[in-house]
Amino acid sequence: MPSTANIGWFADITLADRLKVGGKGASLGELARAGIAVPPGFVVTTRGFEQVLAELEKELPVRARVEALSLQDLRGIRLLSEELRTRLKGAPLPKDVHADIVAAHAALCRSDPNRPLAVRSSATAEDSEEASFAGLQDTYLWVKGVEAVLEYVRWCWASLYSVPSISYRRKDRIPEDGIAIAVVVQKMVDARSAGVMFTRSPLTGDRSVITIESAWGLGSAVVSGEVTPDRFVIGKITDQISGREISDKRRQDVPAERGGITQIETPEELRHAPSISDDEIKAVAEIGRKVERHYGKPQDIEWAIDRGGEIFLLQSRPETVWSGKDKAPIAKPAENPVQHVMKIFGGRR
Repeated sequence: MPSTANIGWFADITLADRLKVGGKGASLGELARAGIAVPPGFVVTTRGFEQVLAELEKELPVRARVEALSLQDLRGIRLLSEELRTRLKGAPLPKDVHADIVAAHAALCRSDPNRPLAVRSSATAEDSEEASFAGLQDTYLWVKGVEAVLEYVRWCWASLYSVPSISYRRKDRIPEDGIAIAVVVQKMVDARSAGVMFTRSPLTGDRSVITIESAWGLGSAVVSGEVTPDRFVIGKITDQISGREISDKRRQDVPAERGGITQIETPEELRHAPSISDDEIKAVAEIGRKVERHYGKPQDIEWAIDRGGEIFLLQSRPETVWSGKDKAPIAKPAENPVQHVMKIFGGRR
């Protein structure tokens, strides 16, 4: 199936398509075209969201009411969020959008209509150097069947009007007219291990090191901060692992039998065992170096290793903690390499 006005396949997407496919969708397409292994998928473009929103605007204003909110009006934000999310979740899909999603789902899943998929929000303003938006919109994992995908597409649209998302935009006075949301639909990675990687130290800004955080199972437990991950520091030039911190990984996220994810107790023999090997640490870091070279700037990356040992990237966004500073940090090599890793991490999707 070729790309359409409503559907963009990763192979046809670049960063220049951000306004159509959002930050996450644009990044995944860019990575795929650069030869980085990402789980196959497509993006439901912002066209469908704009059509639905236009119909809702005929009944009652949406964007103007959000823009009129005061950041201090917490009750007003909560009430409007509840109203808008309910309206978007219940809105019918335009016939052409519905048909294109069904066709794309069939093309992606082929002979297995219940193949587990990830349905991920992709706002037009997220994952840029100016605004992250990370964790403010919804992601649904291990989604089975086209009807569930169709439902969660609307739920992702609705998440643009969550309380945190509205509050973030009001705080930064981001105009509502420039905001829309696309939805990424891609194959799930049945992850043995997963985590995040920073191609510069998140604590000191040192660009000579890569820090990696890893845990057993799906990466959702790491990015949400629910599990304390293992942490590793590796030199970009030397490729030497100069720091390691193995945590007690008591729980892990795994696929639920009927779709979605559930959290289970980690087997005793794995709780204190490294969730990735030294060879895998070096392989993940090498991919990080390749992605940083492609983009020409430090990156904040989500990754997963499937049960066959293959490494996939799930997202790459510009690092914003240090890159957003007016002056580049002057960081001396830390005597203790673990100083380069974050002790608390969460709130990403």
